[in-house]
Amino acid sequence: MHASLLADVVILLVVSIGVLYGSRGIKLPPVVGFLITGMLLGPHGLGLVQGVEEVEQLAEIGVVLLLFTIGLEFSLAELLRMRRAVLVGGSVQIVVVTTVAWAGLLAAGLPSRQALFLGMTASLSSTAVVLRLLQQSAEVEAPHGRMSLAILVYQDLMIVPMMLLVPLLAGTSGGVVPALGGFVAQATAILVLVVVLARFIVPQLLGRVVHTRSRDLFLLTVVTVCLGVAWMSSLAGLSLPLGAFLAGLLISESEYSHQALADILPFRDLFAIFFFISVGMLLDLELAASQPLFLFGLVVAVLLLKSVAAGVATLVVGSSLTTGVQTGLAMSQVGEFSFVLAGVGLAAGLMTDLSYQWFVAVAVATIGVTPFLMRAAPAFSAAVTRLPLVGRLEFREGSQNTDVPEASENHLVIIGYGINGQNVARAAAVASIPHLVVDMNPTLVASERARGVPIHYGDATRQALLEHMGVARAHAVVIVLSDAAATRQVTALARSLNPGCSIVARTRYVREVEALKELGADTVIPEELETSVEIVSRVLASYMVPRREIEAFVSEMRAGDYEMWRRPRGDAPSLFDLRQSLSDVEITTLRVDPRSAIVGQRLADSELRRIYGVTVVAIRRGDEVLANPGGDERVSPDDLLVVLGLGEEIAAASVLVSCDSEAEADA
Repeated sequence: MHASLLADVVILLVVSIGVLYGSRGIKLPPVVGFLITGMLLGPHGLGLVQGVEEVEQLAEIGVVLLLFTIGLEFSLAELLRMRRAVLVGGSVQIVVVTTVAWAGLLAAGLPSRQALFLGMTASLSSTAVVLRLLQQSAEVEAPHGRMSLAILVYQDLMIVPMMLLVPLLAGTSGGVVPALGGFVAQATAILVLVVVLARFIVPQLLGRVVHTRSRDLFLLTVVTVCLGVAWMSSLAGLSLPLGAFLAGLLISESEYSHQALADILPFRDLFAIFFFISVGMLLDLELAASQPLFLFGLVVAVLLLKSVAAGVATLVVGSSLTTGVQTGLAMSQVGEFSFVLAGVGLAAGLMTDLSYQWFVAVAVATIGVTPFLMRAAPAFSAAVTRLPLVGRLEFREGSQNTDVPEASENHLVIIGYGINGQNVARAAAVASIPHLVVDMNPTLVASERARGVPIHYGDATRQALLEHMGVARAHAVVIVLSDAAATRQVTALARSLNPGCSIVARTRYVREVEALKELGADTVIPEELETSVEIVSRVLASYMVPRREIEAFVSEMRAGDYEMWRRPRGDAPSLFDLRQSLSDVEITTLRVDPRSAIVGQRLADSELRRIYGVTVVAIRRGDEVLANPGGDERVSPDDLLVVLGLGEEIAAASVLVSCDSEAEADA
């Protein structure tokens, strides 16, 4: 690294620290803080950073790593299940934005080809911005998060055909069809290769690497897979970030994806900073200040057009109006690949220098307001769906196929049909408990209804739907949604409809417990602490703490809503209070040597307990396990004795069992 680039990086990081520190005080989103840093230090600001191109290269690495981590959290099967949202939703969004923008620019006097090119450029949204904000708010798995990802994946695929169309629009080439055919063939080959690698090669490779127990080798292998697949994808005409997403899908099929994600996150977050800073550097502050009203009008027009287009695309694939509004606001900005496409168009003569600068100003402004729009999305969508006419539309959409008997009462209502919802529904079916399920995945609802599951499509944040599901007469409501905001809304609505029912809510994070309790949940299960409960239970069991005492400890902890772990106090129960006297006790296995003196003896005659103080709690003999063997049980050669005792007692007994004493005497 040249000294000048190192100096630029240091300046960027130092100023970013200061800006972020100040941003936290005024609750400014970090993304906006990074954009401000770029504006201040870039060539149109103070000009303190000279290596703009080098910073942009670091930014590209950040986008690559971001898409790689998104791929790690998904799977090929998950992507295939989203194919309708990807193909239909993505196509509708791009066609609507491109068509409306083209018509509007034509009316403004631009030539048809330039208007069409600018419409395509405006249709792309920012994968880096949207996915980072969704990750920070833990909403990637929420309905609007999944829909946003589907459209973004499609947009990343479409950037290549759009770039192939540039020469045709510029009138410099007529060979677009052959080039497009070649791209499709190459892309198909890459996707086939990805499937083969995911199923047969990468999991085995990672398995061998993991068995070396070398963390450095594992990290190096993961990074190599990420960059290697991204590079191969770029050779086939796909974008580097899309290739990195495919690389993440490769590793997501293995059992080591969680470790890979943990190792790569620090690098992703660091390089992602450079992306947002590099975007801020592009803004010409003098141009933006020269005509602020004109810029404001362009920004509002782009935000409205892209929000409506993404919302329409979401409704077309069968999602709820609430999801459509939130997805629309998330997809309302101009994306990073728009800069790439705009650069190609500028070189081809489809944009002038002035129009390019206005494009950059609009893109940076829309990216800057995105965090605020996504933060306000839940409240705004709730306000929209409360409108009388819209509310009836939302209910009709959300209650299709919901043939709920009006006489239903004392039943169980399950909100969400993920893994937890499915388990609750199965348990209810086994126990013959009448139950109804609500979910917002239309494909899942259709397939499960065909199997006889009493599941209905709808948005449970709508009061009319909950009323139709008989929540007011239900005995219990179980809320197992991935969307934290939706969980809070449903909890409050369910409690208002039925003050006497039992409400059990699941949340990912312990910080949500208090809020959900205040909204009316009787029991809140935080996944963070339930994992800890299971770990503690198994650890205590390994130390031979009686099961009854373990269950009592766990019950006490849960009864207090995990208070002892959420807010540790000096008088909180200590694990050592349970069985401190067992701190020196060990449990292990000893194999009986065929030459041992105890072979053929009864356990009562073996003197293991009377002389050595060791208790045999089980015997494994071949495939048979004898639990709590009696004193009359005889010892056989090659038996595995499970023994309990102090460490020194077991060590002494092992000499007798393994016949080491005779070996020492012979020596």
